[in-house]
Amino acid sequence: MLQKLHIRNYAIIEEIEISFRHGLTIITGETGAGKSILIGALSLILGERADSKMLLNQEEKCMIEGTFDIRTNENAKQFLIQHDIEADNELIIRRDIAGNGKSRVFINDTPATLNLLSTLASTLIDLHRQFDTQELQQTSEQLHLIDEVCNNKAILTAYQSAYKHWKSLQHQYQLLVEKNRIIKQELDYHQFLFTELETFNPIKNELEDIESELDILNNSEALKTNLQSALYILKDSEDPLLAQLKHIIQQLEPHADKIRSLNDIKLRIDTTRIELKEISSELDDLYDRTHYDEARITQLTDRLNEGNRLLKKHGTNSTNALLELKASLQEKISHAVTADEQEQEFFNSIKEEAADVTRLAAQLSSARKKSLSAIEEHVNALLKKVGMPNAAIQLSMTIVELNTTGMDKIDILFDANKTGKFASISKVASGGELSRLMLCIKSLLAHSTSLPTLIFDEIDTGISGETALQVGAIMKELSQHHQLICITHLPQIAGKANQHLYIYKEENNHGAIITHMKQLSDDERVDVLAEMLSGKESSSQAKEMVKQLMK
Repeated sequence: MLQKLHIRNYAIIEEIEISFRHGLTIITGETGAGKSILIGALSLILGERADSKMLLNQEEKCMIEGTFDIRTNENAKQFLIQHDIEADNELIIRRDIAGNGKSRVFINDTPATLNLLSTLASTLIDLHRQFDTQELQQTSEQLHLIDEVCNNKAILTAYQSAYKHWKSLQHQYQLLVEKNRIIKQELDYHQFLFTELETFNPIKNELEDIESELDILNNSEALKTNLQSALYILKDSEDPLLAQLKHIIQQLEPHADKIRSLNDIKLRIDTTRIELKEISSELDDLYDRTHYDEARITQLTDRLNEGNRLLKKHGTNSTNALLELKASLQEKISHAVTADEQEQEFFNSIKEEAADVTRLAAQLSSARKKSLSAIEEHVNALLKKVGMPNAAIQLSMTIVELNTTGMDKIDILFDANKTGKFASISKVASGGELSRLMLCIKSLLAHSTSLPTLIFDEIDTGISGETALQVGAIMKELSQHHQLICITHLPQIAGKANQHLYIYKEENNHGAIITHMKQLSDDERVDVLAEMLSGKESSSQAKEMVKQLMK
């Protein structure tokens, strides 16, 4: 519910603050006093784009602030929570507009974007102006109106969730098909590369080990000489190193038991001797295995050359990288072989999902179809009350391709004069007829929509007398379920108000014409309504008529 609207430095408004009540609030005033300006200011906190030309004083910023009670508005609260904005029982929206055209949005003192504000505003207020009847001419909006009346939210939500998942699967399927197409195109090439690696059949670290072995083979003579020299020093010379170490140990043996440090030294020398003995044995073994083998060198060189060719071809630098590439190629080949099977499985899952989407669409369509005659009957009855006794609507529902709203297309057809020839309202309904038709539909929606505030800007244009009384009665009924704010020129409608706000213009101290607003008392309402009824020189009879209207 809109509680308060504060406007400063906008159009011909210096500063006003308006408090709104529950029920029906009527706004009246002379032509040009600023009623439409008020709606324009309100539109800014509902997300419309700002125009700096609307500033009264270009040297100062314009500020428009709306305060809303959202204690029972769960949609608004959830929206705030989802966007990390404080969600209390009171919501404050503010627009600041500078003379250079820059505009800032604040939601509960949190900076926000205009798009975010527009989405939030849709949960707070339904603002209806004369030109807004165009929404009735849009088939998507017509379908939305039907769903609101039928209270189809649960099944529509279920359908839209299934439809979204189905479309997502279709997108994934197309990606898979394209991926498999590329894989199949590359299958022969991948198979060739894999066969080449499979024929070479590398083993872990093989090329690195070959390089080490070739280094030994190609340097075998020098290596043998050096090994022989080392073995000579260790054990084959006239005074071999191993024998010398053994002799040293024997020299220390008699004293080792008496001197602890000497015993430690003796043990360390003995450990070294044992280690050198093992080294000598390994050098012997290496010496015996080291010999020049031309056939082996040729074999290893050929193997290494082939391996290096493959490394260069694939841009890798190790045997293990070739093994990883081989495994990757094998996986791609396997994937290509099973691609058709994967596609078929995915396609089958899409068919199952499509069946579920179609089933939900059919349920939604059935729910809509059942309500059409009742909606027609209700709206046609209201059309008679608002001065269109010969007018009637007819709801046409046709089946279309599945889309985000289901499988239905709704057209509101209109016959203004009992011709029996119904046509699209966009072709046969006048602006005034569309306005009253919209009012009838809003009345029908009153019990089903959760929107707390409805605002009508002069949609009563072109009616009078008994019709105006009926329009006022419908608005009064609407205000039982929603906060309803209405700008009107008709006393028959204004007389139904729970709260009557009057807009007027006065000259300020600087000679400028400025808009003001005040809430009328009951006595003031009588005078204003009487003037609306019969002019400035209103009679006592007019005032009595007004009192009857107010009852």
